[in-house]
Amino acid sequence: MNSAHDHHNHGHHNHEHHGHEHSAVPMGDIVRDPVCGMTVDPEAGKPSLQYDGHTYHFCSHGCRQKFETAPQDYLAAKDPVCGMTVDRATAKHFAKHEGERFYFCSAGCKAKFEADPAAYRGDNRPAPQPMPKSTLYTCPMHPEVVSDHPGDCPKCGMALEPMGIPPVDEGPNPELVDFTRRLWVSGALSLPLLAVSMGPMLGLPLRDWIGEPQATWIELLLATPVILWAALPFFRRAWASLVHRSPNMWTLIGLGVGTAYLYSVVAAVVPDIFPHAFRGHGGTVPVYFEAAAVIVALVFVGQVLELKAREKTGSAIRALLDLAPKTARRINADGSETDVAVDDIQVGDPVRVRPGERIPIDGSVREGQSTVDESMITGEPIPVEKQQGDQVTGGTINKNGTLVMIAERVGADTTLSRVVDLVAKAQRSRAPIQGAVDRVSAIFVPAVVAAAIAAFLVWSFVGPEPRMAHALLAAVAVLIIACPCALGLATPMSIMIATGRGAHEGVLIKDAEALERFARVDTLIVDKTGTLTEGKPRLTDVIPLDDVEEARLLKLAASLERGSEHPLAEAIVSGAGERGIDLTEVNGFEARTGKGVLGRVDDTIVALGNAAMMDDLGLDVTPLAEQIRSLRDEGKTVMFVVIEEGLAGFVAVADRIKPTTTAAIKALHEHGLKIIMATGDNEHTARAVARSLGIDEVRADILPEGKKILVDELRAKGAVVAMAGDGVNDAPALAAADVGIAMGTGADVAMESAGLTLVKGDLNGIVRARRLAMATMGNIRQNLGFAFGYNALGVPLAAGVLYPVFGLLLSPMIAAAAMSLSSVSVIANALRLRLVKL
Repeated sequence: MNSAHDHHNHGHHNHEHHGHEHSAVPMGDIVRDPVCGMTVDPEAGKPSLQYDGHTYHFCSHGCRQKFETAPQDYLAAKDPVCGMTVDRATAKHFAKHEGERFYFCSAGCKAKFEADPAAYRGDNRPAPQPMPKSTLYTCPMHPEVVSDHPGDCPKCGMALEPMGIPPVDEGPNPELVDFTRRLWVSGALSLPLLAVSMGPMLGLPLRDWIGEPQATWIELLLATPVILWAALPFFRRAWASLVHRSPNMWTLIGLGVGTAYLYSVVAAVVPDIFPHAFRGHGGTVPVYFEAAAVIVALVFVGQVLELKAREKTGSAIRALLDLAPKTARRINADGSETDVAVDDIQVGDPVRVRPGERIPIDGSVREGQSTVDESMITGEPIPVEKQQGDQVTGGTINKNGTLVMIAERVGADTTLSRVVDLVAKAQRSRAPIQGAVDRVSAIFVPAVVAAAIAAFLVWSFVGPEPRMAHALLAAVAVLIIACPCALGLATPMSIMIATGRGAHEGVLIKDAEALERFARVDTLIVDKTGTLTEGKPRLTDVIPLDDVEEARLLKLAASLERGSEHPLAEAIVSGAGERGIDLTEVNGFEARTGKGVLGRVDDTIVALGNAAMMDDLGLDVTPLAEQIRSLRDEGKTVMFVVIEEGLAGFVAVADRIKPTTTAAIKALHEHGLKIIMATGDNEHTARAVARSLGIDEVRADILPEGKKILVDELRAKGAVVAMAGDGVNDAPALAAADVGIAMGTGADVAMESAGLTLVKGDLNGIVRARRLAMATMGNIRQNLGFAFGYNALGVPLAAGVLYPVFGLLLSPMIAAAAMSLSSVSVIANALRLRLVKL
């Protein structure tokens, strides 16, 4: 996000030159803006400043003013990897991470940092801010559960998450840190445990070398820390599910792991109570420590993956909050000016906003003229002219003029705060796919427990001697074969493989829920700018009148516009460069806000502007009305060119449709999707683009609240809605939609708010994502079918239904093998996703 807005600052103030301040810079050396870290060309006429015998160069006046205020803050930085001090203005290696700037002494240090930023951010991270005392916590799966303190949800066992807007940096998720540590411990102990227990099957005679009794005790020693320490959170959640009479996956995991472990402890400590028929090699009773430990490790894998995905949702809100300036320049009653915290600004306070600065709060212009980049709100790249009486929005960027504004909305009432609140609420309203598994578990768990109890009672009364041993073995076999190892793997395995496959195809997947819902989507909302179009105005037409040559018309227009900072001017200048036209100097340059520009090029008076400017110059453009209307119907902006007081022609600029958009829209229609374009652009341009692409419905002149309202309106009618966009203005709608799809070329906050991100910014990625979603959900359903199918078949066998007829009793060892086979089946089936054609 910041980098995108920093980029918008480039190219400003081209009319100001500081050639006398430029220092000699050896070719190949890097010159950086010491404030924002952007590279600067010293010969490009950017702002510069002499300080302490050195010349510093800046990308904008805003950065130079920050440097002037506190130079010592921007002279040097500490390499976060090796600790060396680095000169910010000449650092060759630089990176941004989560809104912070980092400087490095070498490429090696930068590479280490980028491989694992968290390991090197200790000195740079602000201290974690505690949650406010009044914070309420809710369950992401059950929003009706609200608590005044953190803990686990009594219904599903998930950790409760804070409601409202979190602190800018609340520190790492303690549950993720804890579960990651427990995963490493359980995994490290399970591997040698598997080697010892399963060695004979793999051709490793470890048990023969160690001896059967000693091998059993080694398994007990390795499994005990996993069960009695690592698995404690699982047992707590399982117990809570029983206390609250809400059986779920944790109930099964607790019962299965606990029973397998306790049975194995009894078998290891007092093996003599078991009948001879169940004794293995060397007369020992088989134990199932490896089943208990591996179940714990595998479930932790799924939990850590889910927690990492959920942790990223908070980054969206932090990225939004980073847009708001922390200070504002308040004008006092005596005319003096003071920099104060934005929180101290009151409604009615006059505030000065200098060139390159972000507008601190919502209000209206009292004095001055400027253009303001409102792309964070509207998504449109073209800055808006502002003068006395016009409204301005906090977080937007003032471009080239100084404004004095009056604060009208502060604190939680600002547009930015409302956008943040919308994102936070929309994110909390989502429910993960695991909820479906828990609903099935609510029936499955009592059924399994009932089957184990029934097996125990039947064998206790009618089984062969020793009845109690047989009864215990039957009950244990039922619980082990029903333990949801495969159930816990069904979703994470498919999602892991689909995530990797999606990344290879340019589709980043945030969580399983996004894929589940995207497979059912029937309505797709797309933003225009940056999604359907390139997001950057380009010169499309140069139309001379009478005997004026096209090359001369463009040369004069582009030479004149070189003195302007407007993106439309940049499009004309770039278009001339692409056509190989050399530009000349301009004298007497004058910009007329909201109308156009004029000046003298090659001793020729030239003017360029809109119809309002032509009226000012007394020129009649009505004979060209039909031609102009035709261009505007194609979504183009038309500007007239005047040479020596006579209309010489006109040029047209447009945000061009991406080359891949037309084919992608056609493919999406073939997939049965209704496509709606929602854009902050004007109705005329929006409908022109929609007609050319065959889009079903258009909503133009729409702001953030409007996009969110549109999503809610469609969902209320029963539509399953996906929203694709790339700007901050799209974030609330992306978060509120059933599935948010962010274009990877857009804003960071859009990506954080979305369930899917298209890395290449290619709309065809939505088609690929749709196919991947459908294949993945089919795969997950197959996996769940394997998991429950094995249980449905295995539970009766473990309970002993075949014993009266065939004399067969499923021992816990075979039950564990069947449980492992179900896991292998799930993994093998999930791997098929690698071969799906997208």
